[in-house]
Amino acid sequence: MIEQMRLRDLGVIASATLPIGPGFTAITGETGAGKTMVVTGLGLLLGQRADSGAVRAGAEQASVDGVWVVPESGAVVDRVRDAGGDVEPNGDGTAELYLGRTLSSEGRSRATVGGRTAPAGVLADLADHLVVVHGQSDQLRLKSAAAQRDALDRFGGDAIAGILADYRALWDAWRSAAGELETLTAEQDARAREAGELRDAIAAIEAVDPQPDEDLELGQRADRLANAEELRLAAVTAHEALSSEDDQPDVQGLLGDARRALERAASSDATLQMHAASLEELGYRVADVAGELSSYLADLDEGGPHELAAVEERRSAIGGLIRAHGSLAAAIDLLATGSARLAELDDDSDRIERLTAERDRLRGDLDRAGEALSQARREAASRLGEAVTEELRHLALPDAQLTVAVEPGAEAAHGRDDVTILLAPHPGASPRPVARGASGGELSRVMLAIEVVIAGTDPVPTFVFDEVDAGIGGAAAIEVGRRLAKLAETSQVIAVTHLAQVAAFAGNHLTVVKANDGSVTASSVRRLDGADRAAEMARLLSGMADSDAALDHARELLALGGAH
Repeated sequence: MIEQMRLRDLGVIASATLPIGPGFTAITGETGAGKTMVVTGLGLLLGQRADSGAVRAGAEQASVDGVWVVPESGAVVDRVRDAGGDVEPNGDGTAELYLGRTLSSEGRSRATVGGRTAPAGVLADLADHLVVVHGQSDQLRLKSAAAQRDALDRFGGDAIAGILADYRALWDAWRSAAGELETLTAEQDARAREAGELRDAIAAIEAVDPQPDEDLELGQRADRLANAEELRLAAVTAHEALSSEDDQPDVQGLLGDARRALERAASSDATLQMHAASLEELGYRVADVAGELSSYLADLDEGGPHELAAVEERRSAIGGLIRAHGSLAAAIDLLATGSARLAELDDDSDRIERLTAERDRLRGDLDRAGEALSQARREAASRLGEAVTEELRHLALPDAQLTVAVEPGAEAAHGRDDVTILLAPHPGASPRPVARGASGGELSRVMLAIEVVIAGTDPVPTFVFDEVDAGIGGAAAIEVGRRLAKLAETSQVIAVTHLAQVAAFAGNHLTVVKANDGSVTASSVRRLDGADRAAEMARLLSGMADSDAALDHARELLALGGAH
């Protein structure tokens, strides 16, 4: 439940603290005083979209903070901790949860959950477990088929929830199988062509059997062979300079002469011995290079025009693969991965057969689950109609008859039922859908009656009603107050109201007080008791807080509400 909420610079409210607590809290105030800002602030704490227009004129930002009392363990606390926040245990199995939201005049929004900054989406996740908000827009929403179906499913509780979950899982599986089968069948010809092309491509690559970077190696080899004569002349010239086979002086001979000359004189100077050793090492190096040049020339002699032709032929084959696949690496990759894709394509016939069987099996399971869901809804609809009819008798609609019709509809993820709430407001009247036949006041009471009934099977910690009493008055308003008080026996109820008949049944009465300082309008919130509460009730009744007749009527209503 909401223990306390604090608003700052929201709408016309400069600063206000709302002590709420358990039971039924009524919030009243003059038109334009900012009652709606209370619901707006609560909406911000529940993750609803932030509108910078809600920031009070002249302020840089608005802020809303709330303190909730929640179970010490469970879905709420788990979600808070997932978001990095935490709660403060009270020692009695409950804990305090702090939520906050700020909204700048530029439209930036910031949320805090359990003392930590978090996305506003976390607040929205928590809202599903904390509060149900009903405003006049929700009364209009009750006119939608989806809202009526959701109300029936909530009333059905676990009996419907379990079947609905099974149905949705089967629906998703059937849609997936049917969609895959449809795609596979529609693309069968294209996939067959792909398989043929892939098979030919793999065969062509296997015939060439390319190796990684072979195109580069072949290019280098071709360049060498194409310039063989120039390479031969350079190698022969170098070899003869290093090691000549005739009587011409060469490097090896000259190095040997120099080394021997130094060695003859080295006994007189150790430095010459060191140089002689260096010349000896150079001689070995020159001999090695000369030997390598001999091997190079021998290899060059073996590779002639025939080898160049073979290399160019190989380069042509490799070039064909590169043109076909963009690069040699892509061709080699296709050879590695194409077999798996080809096996998948070649399996199309078997896959179509398997998917057809799977789709048909799921279709049968889905039909059975859909019928079970429809049956569960029809049973729940009968009970919901009777319970809400009984509740309407307590809301000044003693002769009204509400029925819930479950009829075959379009198949979808939520089932195959059209759910329609029908109301016959008095004997002899034909039941008509509330979407078309109910007045605003009747719709308000139907919505309240449904919530009171559903609370017995699907309890909600907190209900917030924003002028649920719109369009009603007199005895009907008194009965609305009674039912809100009854609902408050099992849930926290907060109602923004303009009717004294409703406010009389609240255990906690707050009023939004407007004051004008000459420049801006600011509002604050006060808890009312005793004479102050009677005066506010009189104002609600007659517009005159000091009217003796209105005060007498107000005290009478308060006595009636207190006797509830």
